[in-house]
Amino acid sequence: PRGPGPAPGGGGVCRPWRRGLGAAVRPPPLSLPLALALSLSLSLSLSLGSPPAGAEALLEAAPRWGWRNVSCPVCHLLFGALDLALQLEPNVARVGRVAARLCQDLRLARPEICRQAVQLFQRDVVSAWARSVLRPGEACGLLLGRRCGHWDIFGAWNVSLPATPKPPVRPPVPPPPGAPTARLLFLTDLHWDRHYVPGSEAACPDPLCCRGAVRPGPGGAGFWGEYAKCDLPLRTIEALLAQLPGAAPFAAAYWTGDIPAHDVWQQSRQDQLLALRTVTGLLRRHLGSLPVYPAVGNHEATPVNAFPPPYVRGNQSSAWLYDAMAQAWQDWLPPSALETLRAAGFYTVQVWPGLRLVSLNMNFCSQANFWLLINSTDPAGQLQWLVGVLAAAEQAGEKVHIIGHIPPAHCLRSWSWNYYRIVSRFEGTIAAQFFGHTHVDEFEMFYDEETLTRPVSVAFVAPSVTTYINLNPGYRVYEVDGAYPSSSHAVLDHETFILNLTEANAPGAEPRWQRLYRAREAYGLPSAFPADWDRLIRRFQDDERLFQRFWFLFHKGHPPREPCLAACKAALLCALRTGRSADPGLCQPLRPALPFPRIQALWQQRRLC
Repeated sequence: PRGPGPAPGGGGVCRPWRRGLGAAVRPPPLSLPLALALSLSLSLSLSLGSPPAGAEALLEAAPRWGWRNVSCPVCHLLFGALDLALQLEPNVARVGRVAARLCQDLRLARPEICRQAVQLFQRDVVSAWARSVLRPGEACGLLLGRRCGHWDIFGAWNVSLPATPKPPVRPPVPPPPGAPTARLLFLTDLHWDRHYVPGSEAACPDPLCCRGAVRPGPGGAGFWGEYAKCDLPLRTIEALLAQLPGAAPFAAAYWTGDIPAHDVWQQSRQDQLLALRTVTGLLRRHLGSLPVYPAVGNHEATPVNAFPPPYVRGNQSSAWLYDAMAQAWQDWLPPSALETLRAAGFYTVQVWPGLRLVSLNMNFCSQANFWLLINSTDPAGQLQWLVGVLAAAEQAGEKVHIIGHIPPAHCLRSWSWNYYRIVSRFEGTIAAQFFGHTHVDEFEMFYDEETLTRPVSVAFVAPSVTTYINLNPGYRVYEVDGAYPSSSHAVLDHETFILNLTEANAPGAEPRWQRLYRAREAYGLPSAFPADWDRLIRRFQDDERLFQRFWFLFHKGHPPREPCLAACKAALLCALRTGRSADPGLCQPLRPALPFPRIQALWQQRRLC
């Protein structure tokens, strides 16, 4: 995982729960069931998130649990046993029983959560691990970092780009006076928690709070949401949709996934499908005839992050999810899009004349998708398919918007670098990129591959609707060049709207969604083209007041108490420049010039949500 992380004296979102071992943990007997608990905990640690910076009550409760309780020697012993035992006797039922006990002994989570998580993950994890080539040193490097092994087993690979020469580069220019513009509603990371209870415990030790019994006295979960490890009640999402200025001002809506809550240890397929159908129905009722173009999030599956490529068939495939999505979204998407959606969760569609949309299944680039341990080379052939779509659009004179859930720089290295190549080759065709997943308000820059200095594209990363963790609910509206001949269809500006929970949860108050800021106005941008965002990063280095404004908006108007100081700032600015993962060259022009491993260590202190 990458992203700006807290530094000494700095703050961040989704910080991990850390704890020393204290009393020594005696290594348990070596067996397949014991070792499996560690691979199960990988899925938990990459998906459950963690308490926010500055939330003392949460941090006080947190140290009892977490993957950090596992030492490197224990990790190597257990994964060595797993590697051997999987070759001898991959007994899933026996794995589950003992893995749950190990999860408790190593304090990875509460006993109940350990049992439920192991039961949910065990079958798929064993199947993927047994077919993978992951060795003990690589597994422990993946979980505990480079100090414990080298984890990047995913070999380099390349997609084929067209033999047709790249068209001459034409720098973007503002639209002519009086040209039409279009407004795009952008929703991401709604995370509806159907078990949210106002007044319940907001500072619990579990991965998700604000559910269960009402606690006595003040201080429980707010009616509309809470600044804590909590997701949202359905009424908050409905209030957002009800207060939109009607469907007419919007030309379309982009919706980039993560519908269910973060209770990933106890989800069933029925739970996921209920969330899909409920929220889809809510959007349809409030948005009416507005075209909606969805993308698949990592939380739509159960187990979370489990998206096997199409060669995995039968009950362990993703057909149950893709078929349900195709049925729920059939009024929004044409038959050709539904066909590829059913096959692998991605599609393309014409939004209006001259503009094509590509919706990517970014789970095929995710480090947390344990099915990619089998083979991570262009899963489902998605990137090669993308090249074909872009080549056809280039030939037809169309512009393309790309939407997806996980931002490209959060992807596995080879996937990310290939995607970067594609964006560079088709910079004249790709008008904009839109992503979510991190829950905060940021962006990722793309530069020409030759010099890494000329900005060619921006991946906008919009903030979440959910509060998870310690944030105001929010959504985004993009203004783009409209539908007319020779339109660039580029982003001209964007606005972010929030629900201020402090105000909304006050006695007698009603929820009031309000604009937090408009990008060009807030940052003094002459336009919203890639060169403007590149210059903004450079301005952040010298203008501390402007950077702290960005830090405030980055957290949707509810930043942590700790300021973002030198190391934190360096890591954050590096993240903004790093549109492809694990590339230190993209951060070299920044000051201060922290060593890239140090920057990566700061990134890894923030867990993706």
